[in-house]
Amino acid sequence: MRGRTKYLTVSAMLAALGVILLGLGSLINTLDLTVAALASILCVWAVIEMGKTYAWMIWLVTSFLAILLLPQKTPGCFYLFIGLYPILKEQLERLPRAVEWVLKIVIFHAMIALCWLVLRIFVPGEAALEFGWLLLATYALALVAFLLYDYALTKLISFYLQKLQKRLGLKKHRK
Repeated sequence: MRGRTKYLTVSAMLAALGVILLGLGSLINTLDLTVAALASILCVWAVIEMGKTYAWMIWLVTSFLAILLLPQKTPGCFYLFIGLYPILKEQLERLPRAVEWVLKIVIFHAMIALCWLVLRIFVPGEAALEFGWLLLATYALALVAFLLYDYALTKLISFYLQKLQKRLGLKKHRK
């Protein structure tokens, strides 16, 4: 029982920290995507140290509170998609390499399509992106950013597992 209470307490603190980070992005409009990526790292740590159940709870609570409480909703909306990816990444990287990358690209396309759909529904006519060169350029940049984000997460996870886990982890590690 003590382990679950500890994990639940840490999850609540991580969700609160995630909302605070997203709140910073809400105050400084140019940081909304950056803080969503930073807040998603909290889910990475939760997956490694506590398991995906707690990571799902952190993602859900952080997303809900950010969208509900923040004055600027874009960091919470970005986190809704970006915060989900580290949880899925853990499962995807257990698959064969080719299947893993195909699914990662499919997930990226689904996230982009959902963002575009939300933009079309909630942003009035002229402000919404139309199909054309601007949308294709935005898509190309988003794909590059996604691939860099995936690579950076992989390197960060490796660094954590090799160098920091014994110092910062919740679990007891053997020598």
